[in-house]
Amino acid sequence: MAATVTIASGATWQEVAADRQKHRDAKISVLEPPLLEIKDVPQYTIPLAKEYLTAEEVTITETPVEKLVPQLAKAELSTTAVTKAFLRRAGLAQKAVNCITELLPTRALERAAYLDTYLKENGKPVGPLHGIPISVKEHIGMKGLDLNAGFVAWVGRLGEEESHILQILWRAGAVFYARTTQPQTLMHLETSSNLYGVTTNPFNTTLTSGGSSGGEGALVGFRGSCLGIGTDIGGSIRSPAANNGVYGMKPTTGRLPVAGWMATMLGAEHIIPTIGPLSTSLEGCRLFIKTLIDAKPWYKEPSLLPFPWKEEDAFKGKKLKVAVLWDDGVVKPHPPVLRALNEVVEKLKAKGNVEVVEWKPYKHDLAWEIIANLYFCDGAAEESDAINASGEPWRPLSQFIIPQNPHLQPHTITSLWKANQARDGYKAKYAQLWNETATSEGVNGELDGMVDVILCPAGPGVAPKIDTAKWWGYTSQWNLLDYPALIFPVDKVDTAKDDVKEAYEPRNEKDKFNWDLWEKFGAEGYKDAPISLQLVGRRYEDEKVIQALEIIKEETGLPFVEYV
Repeated sequence: MAATVTIASGATWQEVAADRQKHRDAKISVLEPPLLEIKDVPQYTIPLAKEYLTAEEVTITETPVEKLVPQLAKAELSTTAVTKAFLRRAGLAQKAVNCITELLPTRALERAAYLDTYLKENGKPVGPLHGIPISVKEHIGMKGLDLNAGFVAWVGRLGEEESHILQILWRAGAVFYARTTQPQTLMHLETSSNLYGVTTNPFNTTLTSGGSSGGEGALVGFRGSCLGIGTDIGGSIRSPAANNGVYGMKPTTGRLPVAGWMATMLGAEHIIPTIGPLSTSLEGCRLFIKTLIDAKPWYKEPSLLPFPWKEEDAFKGKKLKVAVLWDDGVVKPHPPVLRALNEVVEKLKAKGNVEVVEWKPYKHDLAWEIIANLYFCDGAAEESDAINASGEPWRPLSQFIIPQNPHLQPHTITSLWKANQARDGYKAKYAQLWNETATSEGVNGELDGMVDVILCPAGPGVAPKIDTAKWWGYTSQWNLLDYPALIFPVDKVDTAKDDVKEAYEPRNEKDKFNWDLWEKFGAEGYKDAPISLQLVGRRYEDEKVIQALEIIKEETGLPFVEYV
């Protein structure tokens, strides 16, 4: 049912927000059995599950996708039991970290009952994701449900039909049961809006869950979801995945279906956003992407590239070659990130089965200038209008990326052409540098011995303090280049190992801002926060990136800690 308390109905922005929160809470209140209220939310929220849920619910929700799939297909677990468990854990996650915009218990349980009946009557699953609960970032449209994209003024807009991606996942057997929070503008590396407030990090509630898919990141990190859908134009899948110790992939553009989502600047092609998975396992990400590509979405969405999932072994008969980017040359990562990166590199070198070389960053400061200029080619007029239409206040990180953005420019056609030339010139130079890593030129002009993937930080620190996520360069770099990038968990901040104090002279204001945070809060301030890293490949080598991480995990034993 459409929201009736809206700006169009004469309500204030505060009244609209209160009504949306009331609606969310009402959906959670119908869960059976009811969830008890949390008297005092601890800073480290993960143990709450064992305190407030049954042992069976904990076991189900902590089972990765690849193990749930066969159990559901063989009726060893019912879809109804799995759906109920994830609904309850998602409801608990909301009470702990504020990550849900809406639970869908009635829809989800009706779907679960249908799937259980289908399996019993037909002796086979509906598809490769039969019974798998999938959480959905709110701005991915669902028929008949609110589609506000984080703007108070947009409350009351409804999805006209299921987004293309949801149609495919539905046919594959998925159950949609939760919708998750996103920030004002959809352009933060945290998740804060005037509709729902701030989504915090389940491992340390003084920190952000990341953004803009931060509701997904927090929910998956809390294990209220095993597989969720996020979107990414500057780090919006990878920041939340990294901050919450889960896997997340930004595919190359044009591979996965995006029709049916809601945002400002729809149709813009200068920096193209992508859609992708967050999951508690690497296999969950792989299965998600493969299922979508196997459905040949390009027949319905012709902007997508019509090539299938590549099953061949990209490393058959050759050694994986990894280039390590320690620092982007603009903002130095905090000590925990460099420690984790060093541990992974040393383990790779120790066995000798993977070739490790250094990667020298090429003008990553220029890359940020280019992409920050191209994000809002109308001078952010549409974003600003969407905020101002309700009178809601500008959030701090909305101010950071729009009015405080020194690269913001209302483009003319001529100036946009020039900016696109700068973008394409930078992409060509980066491709040339990658080509130069080859050791020889093989047959048919192919380059042999070239770097396969870049291993690098996922950000300039672990999950940031609220309102401080201001350096996007470790993720937006790969949006500008349109390289596939995959986040994976490594370790956690350890107050003994990471209590590092060093004399450091920052190289610029961005670097100083980031380093001052470490000086101020230290390891204790980021205690228990997941440490994640990022693996990057060349355009349309998405499958190769996943295969490379499978090798790296096998060689190193990643992750080095358990997260639940």
